[in-house]
Amino acid sequence: MKKFVSAMLAATMALSLAACGSTADTSSEASESTSTAASTDSTAAESGATGEAASGTPIKLGGIGPITGATAVYGTAVKNGEELAVNEINAAAGYTVFDWKFEDDEGDAEKALNAYNTLKDWDMQVLVGPVTSTPSLSVGAETVNDNMFMLTPSASAEDVANCGDNVFQMCFTDPNQGKVSADYIADNALGTKIGVIYDSSDAYSTGIYDAFTTEAEAKGLEIVTAEAFNSDNKSDLSTQLAKCSDAGADLVFLPIYYTEASQILVAANKSGYEPTFFGCDGMDGILAVEGFDTSLAENLMMLCPFSAYGEDETTKTFVSAYEEAYGSTPNQFAADAYDCVYAIYQCVQAGKINGDMSASEICDALKTEFTTMSFGGTTGENQTWDASGMISKAPKVYVIKNGAYELAA
Repeated sequence: MKKFVSAMLAATMALSLAACGSTADTSSEASESTSTAASTDSTAAESGATGEAASGTPIKLGGIGPITGATAVYGTAVKNGEELAVNEINAAAGYTVFDWKFEDDEGDAEKALNAYNTLKDWDMQVLVGPVTSTPSLSVGAETVNDNMFMLTPSASAEDVANCGDNVFQMCFTDPNQGKVSADYIADNALGTKIGVIYDSSDAYSTGIYDAFTTEAEAKGLEIVTAEAFNSDNKSDLSTQLAKCSDAGADLVFLPIYYTEASQILVAANKSGYEPTFFGCDGMDGILAVEGFDTSLAENLMMLCPFSAYGEDETTKTFVSAYEEAYGSTPNQFAADAYDCVYAIYQCVQAGKINGDMSASEICDALKTEFTTMSFGGTTGENQTWDASGMISKAPKVYVIKNGAYELAA
């Protein structure tokens, strides 16, 4: 496996970055950063970086995600993760490998298409994004027509990768998360009676829920109640929680995002209900909810590919650089996006890809490289992709202890 990530990170720890606005273009910023950290190029080479990106015309790398609107917390993290990786790579290389531009889609499918067309007018050659599943499905169909390589950091609907052989995913698909969660709960005897609270209006939540229920039945888990809510009635979820309590659920599975999960934990505390709570990667970020008493998340478990509290050098170096650049701790969405850019860079090096090639030529080259490489980054080692664009990597389960994530036994 080509282990260049930690070398590149270590080479650029001192790089100080600044967050930008709703539309970002770092073509000039990246050029300036190379002059301040050009000496890192030799350091990276000495540290074992394999391959050498073909210098020449920069590759135009576009990003799409919600940096305003209800899901801005996810898009902002993705935007920051992309920007950090681009600036590190350009600085360490000693020249501009990537020009980068990011467009806001507000989490909306139509606006995502507008963002995609704006980036095409900019002559984008590779797309990292969109962030959520519905915009990704909309944009993915267009990228197929254009033979534009698309790598989404966090859209997890199974149908995203099925758009075409040019569309790849960095995160687990929803069905995969549901199945693995049921397996883990059953194999570790975490609960005998399972309650589920899910969002019936959200593709992410229902995709996980459907796969979870199928696997739970196969594993002999008893689901005593499944309570739904939707985007129109999610301001108070105490009723759904009470039904889980009344049904005697000793574990409540929450395939939902952390904002809604925080409400449920508050309601559980008020009612004195103390089941085991188990979520998936949308739970990541619950410790940063404004006004939320994080002690209520004690012993919460979640399936997630990344923890900012990890002790490995790759994670610690990434977290340090991110916190210095943006003044906040990165979540899984930032890590996924960061890995996206570095995975593309690994392919650029191995395939001698540069901006003198057309977007279609780059797409074909990246498809070949992605389906034949193994990649190690912040969200896991030995990550591989099949021809459909779906990723394979080892799942991780974390439990919150004393306000921090710990790997579960």
